[in-house]
Amino acid sequence: MEQYKGKSIFNGIAIGRIKYYEKNQQVVKRVKVEEPQEEIKRYEEAKEKAIKALNNLYEKALVDVGEANAMIFEIHAMMLEDDDYNDSIYNIIKNDCVNAEFAVATTGDNFSRMFAEMEDEYFKARAADVKDISERVINALSGYDMGNGVIDEPIIIVAEDLAPSETVQMDKSKLLGFVTRLGSANSHTAILARTMNIPALIGVDIERKWHGKMAIIDGKKGILYVDPSMDILEKYLEKKKREEDGKKLLQNLKGLPDETLDGKKIKLYANIGSVADVTNVLANDGAGIGLFRSEFLYLEKSEYPTEEEQFQVYKTVVQNMAGKKVVIRTLDIGADKQVDYFNIEKEENPAMGYRAIRICLDRVDIFKTQLRAIYRASAFGQVAIMFPMIISVDEIVKIKGICEEIKKELREGEIAFGEVELGVMIETPAAVMISDQLAKEVDFFSIGTNDLTQYTLAIDRQNAKLDNIYDPHHPAVLRMIQMVIDSGHRENIWVGICGELGADTGLTEQFIKMGIDELSVSPSFILPLRDIIRKTKVFS
Repeated sequence: MEQYKGKSIFNGIAIGRIKYYEKNQQVVKRVKVEEPQEEIKRYEEAKEKAIKALNNLYEKALVDVGEANAMIFEIHAMMLEDDDYNDSIYNIIKNDCVNAEFAVATTGDNFSRMFAEMEDEYFKARAADVKDISERVINALSGYDMGNGVIDEPIIIVAEDLAPSETVQMDKSKLLGFVTRLGSANSHTAILARTMNIPALIGVDIERKWHGKMAIIDGKKGILYVDPSMDILEKYLEKKKREEDGKKLLQNLKGLPDETLDGKKIKLYANIGSVADVTNVLANDGAGIGLFRSEFLYLEKSEYPTEEEQFQVYKTVVQNMAGKKVVIRTLDIGADKQVDYFNIEKEENPAMGYRAIRICLDRVDIFKTQLRAIYRASAFGQVAIMFPMIISVDEIVKIKGICEEIKKELREGEIAFGEVELGVMIETPAAVMISDQLAKEVDFFSIGTNDLTQYTLAIDRQNAKLDNIYDPHHPAVLRMIQMVIDSGHRENIWVGICGELGADTGLTEQFIKMGIDELSVSPSFILPLRDIIRKTKVFS
């Protein structure tokens, strides 16, 4: 038996045989051509074929993983239309009189290297996207069909890396899990794995000789067992059975109240990023939406979304939730979520730079467009708005002033809107320390534990070298959460958690006893948390 450590992308257990997956590694040769214009024509035909294939993948992904995740294939198609990318290919063909395959491969390598060398983790992860689209065009040029997946039996895929298109094309019913040497937690492939509930590890020193061997992925511990011993195999088979039985038992919790043994009610809400995610919220019996990440509307566009576009999205979510509360977080662009058309200058420390509410209060027209759309959607259900990266009471006063302007404009235009709660995301130590003052200005607090932890510990949560000391259970973080709860309750406002810690089942009972009113988590965590809540006694 061999044991390997990796970085977990999705918890869970996968048990099965390994299939070592190798891409169609075509050797691209440089060939001198007499008619460069003919090669450009060949490239353009291959590009159109690739775009058509990407559009088909988008339609498949819509069904499998939802709109927000399917969007990567629309983005890939847009990348193939990028002027810089195409100009590079055209120039290489014309100036060097070479074949289209060589020009695409050279451009793909150059652009991929450029992204890989960037400091920003989001852009680093785009290096794989450039490789993917370039390989797709080269395959189209050579007449190679990438096919509809590589799986004909239930297996664990082991590969150097996987492109998003490869992951989506695989038969989900037979893909038990995957392990790669390359990749990052921020890659689109990793995001797809989490969405598809596939146990996955990255950063593992894989070997071709594993092909055909039995393996176990322990997604919780980040361990891969190759050729496991009989006792380890039996242990994990039992563990997996308990996991599956537990999931079935959780279904019995649907429709039951989120209430402790001694009667304390907890609001158990869900985090979403798109309209498609609402299906999962309802399927898992979420009592509402505690975090609608509205920035995905901006990340998926090549220009600013209009008021009408945003209104239709918010309205659809609110209507689908049928009277249940929907908390919409205003634009949280910046740091690791960059949008080209915002033209944000490169910063030395973007996590603490020009982002979130700072952009909104600086570019008020963008902010007002979003707020108008949200207020209009509030006419169709129960809506609340929360504002990220707040550090002062002055910011809240300005925001409330803008909200009053919006409401006045809507009244004058005889446009309907409902009562809207206003809340603050507590994700900076500054907001914690003045939470007693902020509580006088708003209707609720939602604690963003991801940023609060990194700012409190002065640790970049995306720096893998610091994983061993990044501790979201640090006493300082837990004390800050308690301070925020106490400040909110003194002013009779509700306090929730919408960061990753909200789904940490090891802390659920502690949070309840600390007085938390709401937990907002990924939809798949709702029923497990309900189980814990219903077994907890606040007053022992």
